[in-house]
Amino acid sequence: MHIDVSIALRVNGSSITARQIEVLEAVGKEGSKTAAARKLKLSVPVVHRYISSIEESTGVKMIASTPSGTKLTDDGRSIVNAARMMRLRCSERRARIACTPVTEELAMSVISAVRSEADLVISDDRTNMNSLMDGTADMILLDDPVHLFDLENFQFIEIGSMDMVHVDRGRVYVLYRYGAQRIAYMHLDASGVDYRIDGETMSLRDLMDSGKSFFVDEALLNKEGVKIRSATEPKLLRHTINAVFGDTSKIANVLGELVRRSK
Repeated sequence: MHIDVSIALRVNGSSITARQIEVLEAVGKEGSKTAAARKLKLSVPVVHRYISSIEESTGVKMIASTPSGTKLTDDGRSIVNAARMMRLRCSERRARIACTPVTEELAMSVISAVRSEADLVISDDRTNMNSLMDGTADMILLDDPVHLFDLENFQFIEIGSMDMVHVDRGRVYVLYRYGAQRIAYMHLDASGVDYRIDGETMSLRDLMDSGKSFFVDEALLNKEGVKIRSATEPKLLRHTINAVFGDTSKIANVLGELVRRSK
């Protein structure tokens, strides 16, 4: 089986297709539209239309005429280099899936079930989102659905939901780095609760030993064998878990298994 990766970039809100990038690369490498047309087996007017289309849609000048021929502008070279980097990321590494400790067990189970060689990266939602946007992650499992508004250029599917536990030890809270914490604190705000956040931690043990109030996903407590009665009905703090992704060529089997388990 042979799989090709198709690259598409967005510049100033406009998409540049893989074919347009190919034409731009050829002009830059060959030094003229005529030589690029010959290499790509296109007519010169067609090459001209490709370049003009990119420039008109993005508002960016891509090529410049010189006494020795045609060269890419700095912006044109930046676009070609970005496309090359994306191809390298797609072709030289295994699939990469990012999640938080909240969904770590789910991710490991799914990857194992489909015998995928995908690499699993554990971090917080914001870091994982940045990895998806810069192309270093192929899929993320997102705890906080509010973040979906920042990922409108990607596809997503809801794969489940989780309840949170509210440990109430007074008005001083410590913020746990993982999970849909915004949803939990929005509930406090809506309830008119007087509170303040004093510190943040990545450690579940430190969170529980802090002596302060906090929110944490029930799944994490279950994993540690810890039973804590929630001060707020857990279903009121329920949040969806979403798989967010772009190109599915590397993660199709993992995505399929996630969808199967969500039904």
